[in-house]
Amino acid sequence: MRTLFHLILIGFFPALFFAQDTPVVTSGKLIKTIIEKTGSAEVPNTVDVIKEGDPETPVTGVVTCMFATMEVLQEAVEKNCNLIITHEPTYYNHLDQTEQFQEDSVFLEKQKFIKDHKLVIWRFHDYIHRIQPDGIVTGMTEKLGWEENRDADNPYKFTFPQITLKELLKNIKRTFPENGFHVVGDPEMKLSTLMFVPGASGSSAHIRQLRKKEVDVVVAGEVPQWETYEYVRDANTQGRKKAIVFIGHIYSEGSGMKFCADWMREFVTDIPIHYIDCGSSYWTY
Repeated sequence: MRTLFHLILIGFFPALFFAQDTPVVTSGKLIKTIIEKTGSAEVPNTVDVIKEGDPETPVTGVVTCMFATMEVLQEAVEKNCNLIITHEPTYYNHLDQTEQFQEDSVFLEKQKFIKDHKLVIWRFHDYIHRIQPDGIVTGMTEKLGWEENRDADNPYKFTFPQITLKELLKNIKRTFPENGFHVVGDPEMKLSTLMFVPGASGSSAHIRQLRKKEVDVVVAGEVPQWETYEYVRDANTQGRKKAIVFIGHIYSEGSGMKFCADWMREFVTDIPIHYIDCGSSYWTY
C-alpha cells in the first residue's frame, strides 16, 4: 500500500521529486562574469558601465552589437533579448552624457523605447580590448582572413608578401564590397608590414606606428581629416613610402562584437546570445 501511495505521488506530483530551481541570472551578475572572463585587471574610470536599465533585471537573451541603434534595439526585442552589449556609445557621445538631449525628440524616443521594453544597455569597450589577444582585433582578423598574416607577438601587426597598396585595397574591398575607403599613399607602393589601429584611436596612435621604419601602411578606423591624412600626405611629398587606409569606425571594429558573441557562448550556455550587425552609419555615393 505504501509503495502504491509513493507511485501515485510520483505520477501526479513529479515536480516534488525532480524539479530543480533554475538560477536566475541578472544582467548585473552576467556582466560581472563577463568582465572576470576577460582576465583583465580592473580598469579605472571605465566606460564599461550600464547606460540604461536595472542590473537586477533577469536576462532573457543577449545581443552583442557595435552600435545600439534603433534598428538593433527593435531586432533585440523581436528576439526576446533584453541585455544589449554594445561596443560604442548609445547616446551620441563618448560618455553617453544626456544633459544636452533632455528636450531632443530623437533621444527621448530612443530612451522611451529602451525603458518601455525594460532593456539593459551595457557598454563593453575597455575590457574587450584587454582580452589577450585583443578581442576586437581577433574578430577583425577573422573577418579579413588575415590569420596567417598576424604576428605571433603583436596582434596588431600583419606581414604580407611584397604586394602593392592597390592589391591590399582589393583584398579589403572583397571583405567590405559595399564600403568606400579613404586612402593616402601611392597605389603602386610596395608594402609588406601593416599595423591595424581600429576605431577612433587617434592620430597619435597612427603616427607612432608610421614613424617605425618597418611599417609601410596603417589600416585604421577614422580620424579628423586635418590630422593623420595630412601627416601622410606630407610624408609622401617628402619621398617617404608610407600609406594610411581609413575603412570607417564600424567596419574596423564591428566584427569584434561577433567574436564577443562567439566567445561568450563558451561560458554562457543557458541564455540565447545573438550578434546583430548594425551596418554602416552612412551610405557612400
